[in-house]
Amino acid sequence: MAHDPYAAQDQKTLELIEHSPTGAVPHTPTYQDSLARLRASFQIYASADHKAGYVTARSLAGRPAFHARNLDEFFSGSCPGAALESDADIFDRYLASLSPELRAPAAEHRAHVITRRVHHRPKHGIVAQDPIHTLLLIPGGGAHPGLPGNYLHGALIETPRADGTSLFYIQLHDREDGIATGPEQALDAAWAGLRDVLASAPFHLRELEALGFTVA
Repeated sequence: MAHDPYAAQDQKTLELIEHSPTGAVPHTPTYQDSLARLRASFQIYASADHKAGYVTARSLAGRPAFHARNLDEFFSGSCPGAALESDADIFDRYLASLSPELRAPAAEHRAHVITRRVHHRPKHGIVAQDPIHTLLLIPGGGAHPGLPGNYLHGALIETPRADGTSLFYIQLHDREDGIATGPEQALDAAWAGLRDVLASAPFHLRELEALGFTVA
């Protein structure tokens, strides 16, 4: 078995980040080289809570992901899309999970994260239902930090087709312009894909390329 000459230093860097109140390490060449290796292997992300700090992927492993509580019932066909838990309630659960000092800065992102739905006017007596666009908040990072608590945000999005069927895809963002977009899929495949994404958390957006996502 090949010996990694940097393993001991990288482990030391991980432990230092996890025990630092700001996720910072010394500005020495040894530590900066270690940070570069750990970033490249997606073992650390830029901290969403401390400027110039880092957070380790393993420290986020116990963090919950947030989505509509009844999303599985929607995919099984026992819950109509209109009855999915609201994005506002999902966001409130995310806020409640954070430490008190992070709740106020996290709340500042509410309007940006909770997308306003486009309401369609009825035509010829037929009321068109709004396409599904349900909030996702998942631990991880991207090219830029995530939301407070180190969360990526996005949605499961429905794309209605002219033949009356629909496709679904997942899109996730960091706090700025980092974005990962999954393939459009039929309902069953989309549910399987979302389960894979949730099971993979925490992750860097770039890691989603292995699941067929396009990352920008």
